[in-house]
Amino acid sequence: MFKGMMDSATEIFDRLLGLPRNQLALSERGEVLSVGNGIARVSGLPTIRSEELIYFPGGVYGIAFNIDENEIGVILLGESEHIVSGSKVYRTGRVVDIPVGEELLGRMINAVGMPIDNKGPLKTRLRWPVERQAPAIMKRAPVVKQLRTGIKIVDALVPVGCGQRQLILGDRQTGKTAIAVDTIINQKDQNIICIYCAIGQRSTAVAKLIADLHEAGAAHYCVFVVASGYEPPGLQYIAPYAATSIAEYFMEKGKDVLVVYDDLTRHARAYREISLLMKRSPGREAYPGDIFYIHSRLLERATHLRPEFGGGSITAFPILETQAQNISAYIPTNLISISDGQLYLSPVLFQKGILPAVDLGKSVSRVGGKTQLHAYRSVAGQLRLFYSQFEEIEAFSRFGTRLDDEVVRIIERGIRVREILKQPQFKPIPAGKQIMALLAMHHGVFDEIPEEAISEAENLICEAAQEKHGELLARIEQGGKMSQEDIRALLETFNQALLPIKEKF
Repeated sequence: MFKGMMDSATEIFDRLLGLPRNQLALSERGEVLSVGNGIARVSGLPTIRSEELIYFPGGVYGIAFNIDENEIGVILLGESEHIVSGSKVYRTGRVVDIPVGEELLGRMINAVGMPIDNKGPLKTRLRWPVERQAPAIMKRAPVVKQLRTGIKIVDALVPVGCGQRQLILGDRQTGKTAIAVDTIINQKDQNIICIYCAIGQRSTAVAKLIADLHEAGAAHYCVFVVASGYEPPGLQYIAPYAATSIAEYFMEKGKDVLVVYDDLTRHARAYREISLLMKRSPGREAYPGDIFYIHSRLLERATHLRPEFGGGSITAFPILETQAQNISAYIPTNLISISDGQLYLSPVLFQKGILPAVDLGKSVSRVGGKTQLHAYRSVAGQLRLFYSQFEEIEAFSRFGTRLDDEVVRIIERGIRVREILKQPQFKPIPAGKQIMALLAMHHGVFDEIPEEAISEAENLICEAAQEKHGELLARIEQGGKMSQEDIRALLETFNQALLPIKEKF
């Protein structure tokens, strides 16, 4: 009878994990002591190893999390309705793994690699562990290539490089996910794989996001890893590691990959819930002492490899939700110290309709500036400083003091700069057109254009530049420089294109 039960369990293992028959040896059996809230306590299994997979009745798996003298604390990776005290459990002799391969492109899977998009089973049989060691320092290469987001304020003033870890943080409903989605859309025809990992999100919000990417024609180069808010905390905990393993497969094949973790606030809360249920000692804000480690070992896997190790890269966009603009809280400061820069989205700017609501005073890129196109540096080199000065003068001018002509000129120019940096969602702009708008602004082409006509004027000069200087735009996007003759010709084209607006006003 026992042998028949063991054979049945082995068949379940083989079917669920996609392994050949008899590859798993069910050598040990244990017993459930208690179960609830996404964890179980198990006795037996004397040779169990840390983070080993354990099989429960009903096809549910768990991860050996706490290994104590008399019991094992297990994180459940599924619903526990079929598990009761006294149920038999089995060792699997393996760790949690995830399917990887080209076949995942365009698919939506959960944190353990099961397809959830009603498109049939995955055709790949290659599986990688979700927890993998980060590449050694000697395997890493400098970040030399820019990841273009298609967002003017980011590409010009807070540039991101392929292999960089750029944190996106801000209060809820300030457009954090919108930055990531626009970046994904902008990778169309750029030979960059995008992986979107949803952690603790509402299923309807994730479905809408995926539908938007399908409508934009971006889904075919994306992989969606989803652990929604109603799923057990164990699945939310392993989801970002699973997404990173998929990304590492493509990176080691020599491809550039963008991974979006949306968001790590919920990931930290899921881990805190698990740790408190396991009776691990709480620390600051009830987080366990290793909360920094779970995020550092995740983000350290994002890098740019040397050519002899594949030459690919993983660019990480971790998203973080702050409370009441408090970026000095525990988890935000942890992630800021791990990442290579951050984009802070201000709710004050969002409420004023300044979108994307990137606060340049609190946003920085510590790596990407070296990868920026030469033309960006020539037209936006002093823009950040000027914009900061403008914001201070604008705030001061609200007191109603009398302003001299130079201050008025700075305010008028600053208002137009702010209008130029505004950008609607789902409309990423190529680098060449961004540089044309910044060049025109830098040389005062928009100074005589009313504020409400700036957007129309920008479209006119970009269309004129594309029509008359298409070869120059292509050269700029390849990293070429603009000569003084090029700039003069462009400015002449801009002024001619804006004549209808100047006559209208």
